[in-house]
Amino acid sequence: MSGGVDSSVAALLLQQQGHEVVGVFMRNGVAGKSAQEKSCCSASDARDAALVADRLGMAFYAVDYQQEFAALMDHFAAEYRRGRTPNPCVLCNQQLKFGRLFRLADDIGAAAVATGHYARAVDGALRTARDAGKDQTYYLFGVDRAALARTLFPLGELTKPEVRALAAAHGLATAEKPESMEICFVTSGDYRDVVRARGGGGRAGRLVDLQGREVGRHDGVDGFTVGQRKGLPALGAPHYVVAIDATVGDVTLAPRDAIGRNVMFVAGVHWLVDAPRAGEPVAAQVKVRARHAAAAATIVAHGGQARIEFAAPVAAITPGQAAVFYDGDRVLGGAWIEGSA
Repeated sequence: MSGGVDSSVAALLLQQQGHEVVGVFMRNGVAGKSAQEKSCCSASDARDAALVADRLGMAFYAVDYQQEFAALMDHFAAEYRRGRTPNPCVLCNQQLKFGRLFRLADDIGAAAVATGHYARAVDGALRTARDAGKDQTYYLFGVDRAALARTLFPLGELTKPEVRALAAAHGLATAEKPESMEICFVTSGDYRDVVRARGGGGRAGRLVDLQGREVGRHDGVDGFTVGQRKGLPALGAPHYVVAIDATVGDVTLAPRDAIGRNVMFVAGVHWLVDAPRAGEPVAAQVKVRARHAAAAATIVAHGGQARIEFAAPVAAITPGQAAVFYDGDRVLGGAWIEGSA
C-alpha cells in the first residue's frame, strides 16, 4: 500500500472477494527538504495508507527498505553518468515489490501478493489492463514467472474513474488524492539533484551535429537523454539528442527526420513465456518507453541478448530504458536497451 487511491481500492476489492488482507507500506528513507519536496513513499503517504487500513479493519505494517532503495538510487545516478537513461520503477518492481515483498509474504504465511498496478495476471500470464490508457505492464516485464502465479492485480479490469468512485463510495481517505507520476526518490522534481548528490554529475563536453561539428557546450552528460528536445541550442530547426558518448562528453544532435532507427540491440532478456530457441525469430509488438505505442518487430535472441528489427523506423530508442515485448494483450517479456542502428 503506497498511500494512494489505487492500492487502497485494491485492498478494498480483495476484502470484498473474501481474502484476509495485510497492508504493507515500503519506506524508502527519502524525504524532501521542504513541504513542496515530497516522496510518494513519504510519512504523509504512510499515514494515508494506515488510515485506509484502519477504515478497512486490516493489519498494516510499514517496512524499512531504505538500504534497498539506496542501491536503486546509486544505480540510477551511475546510469546517467554513463550517458544512459535508467528506469528505476522497473527495477523496483522486479527487486522489491515482486522480490523482497514475496519474501515477506512467505515469512507471514501469505498465499499471494497484490498491488494496485493496472495489469492482469491470467493463468500465470501477464496481460494488459482493460484501461489501455492506465496499463502498467511495461513496468512489470522483469517479474519472475513463478511470482506471477501468486500475484493479484485487482484493478486490472477497472478504469481510474471507477477506482475513484469505489474509494469515495466506501469513505476511503485517498479517494480524491492526486496521482504521483514522478520517481519516488526524486523529491525536488529534478533528477539531476539525485545524480549529483550520489557521486557527482556526468562528464562535461560538446554538443555536436551528425558531422561531429561542435554547436555548443554542456556541463554534464547526466543532463541529457536520447530523444530530448528541450534545453538544446537554436539551430534553425528543432533538433533532438540522438547519441551520448559519456567517455568523451559528446552529445550528438539531429533534426527530427534523422532520429528514427530500424534496429535495436538489447541485453538482459527476460521471458514471461517459454523462451524461443536461440536464433529463432519471434514476431511481436515492442514498446521502447512506457507511453510508446508498441511497434511491430521481429526479435532474434541469443541467450540474454537480442537484436530487434522494426517494421518501420522508431524514434528515440534510448539506452537504459526497457524494451517490452507483446503479443496482443499478453506480455512476452522484455529487456534493457543497449543501442540502435
